[in-house]
Amino acid sequence: MTTGESPADQAAVAAVPQQLLEAWARHDAAPIADLFTEDGTLILPGVFRQGRQDIKDYFSEAFDGDYAGTQVVGTPIGLRFLGPDTALLLSSGGVLAAGETEVSGAQAIRASWLVVRAEGRWRLAAYQNTPAGQTLPKPGTTTPAP
Repeated sequence: MTTGESPADQAAVAAVPQQLLEAWARHDAAPIADLFTEDGTLILPGVFRQGRQDIKDYFSEAFDGDYAGTQVVGTPIGLRFLGPDTALLLSSGGVLAAGETEVSGAQAIRASWLVVRAEGRWRLAAYQNTPAGQTLPKPGTTTPAP
């Protein structure tokens, strides 16, 4: 971990999730994809997308399908700079269906945002989230570990 990151860099990295939330509120896949580097990676449960166009296609389909009318919420829970041009942001949040005001346990997630300085601004090199309330099955079983 490095020290001495400028307040401007800290604010710019912390703004990336907010930009995603704002674009999601408009169900606009293009600005979400534009948050990523050209070769950025999106990993969600059961989803692996690579590159801006692939990520844009994913969100376009999602907003026309299962995620139509949804909103997403999130709260930063950690921010570490790994170098002058690389930061790791951690968050908690989830997806809200139309009319919901709180994230259900089934929709709660924890996320990691690998943010890099690229093309003159802070962008996502990789975003990954995982369900907050689920555990992996014990090896050799399909039963979640206690």
